[in-house]
Amino acid sequence: MRRAAIILVLAAAVAAALPAYAVQPDEILADPVKEARARDLSKELRCMVCQNQSIDDSDAPLARDLRLLVRERISAGDTDSQVIDFLVARYGEFVLLKPRFNPHTVLLWLLPPLALMGGGLALWAYSRRRSGAGDLERESLIRLSPEEEARLEKLLGADAAAGADEKSS
Repeated sequence: MRRAAIILVLAAAVAAALPAYAVQPDEILADPVKEARARDLSKELRCMVCQNQSIDDSDAPLARDLRLLVRERISAGDTDSQVIDFLVARYGEFVLLKPRFNPHTVLLWLLPPLALMGGGLALWAYSRRRSGAGDLERESLIRLSPEEEARLEKLLGADAAAGADEKSS
């Protein structure tokens, strides 16, 4: 009995760990090669309702319509790029989870590396400025005026005399 319960719990854990696709059985194509292409394309397309999910993962009615449209275009003999181009023409670049590199998306693609380089340069400039200020502070600490040197010698002499008195007592 205990063994059966453990097997049941493990089976449930494995089932829960599998990705949950929203593709309905009536959407699946009979040809496994075409279905694999449709799944690959569906993972690249954004659900216009959910926005951060692919149409392969979304349960929204619009995502279902897009999945059916992808399968319809594949069944009609379109290539993957033709299917993508058709959907972009119909819904705009926003339908792609990974937008293409073109003049409209240059900022989207280049802003993260530029921000990273800018932050690195700012840190480098800050550390250079900070190390330069540290040199000036050390230099000003090392150089004493003649009056300060005389006073320091007097204080050190007084401390040395006091230390000698304590040792003799």
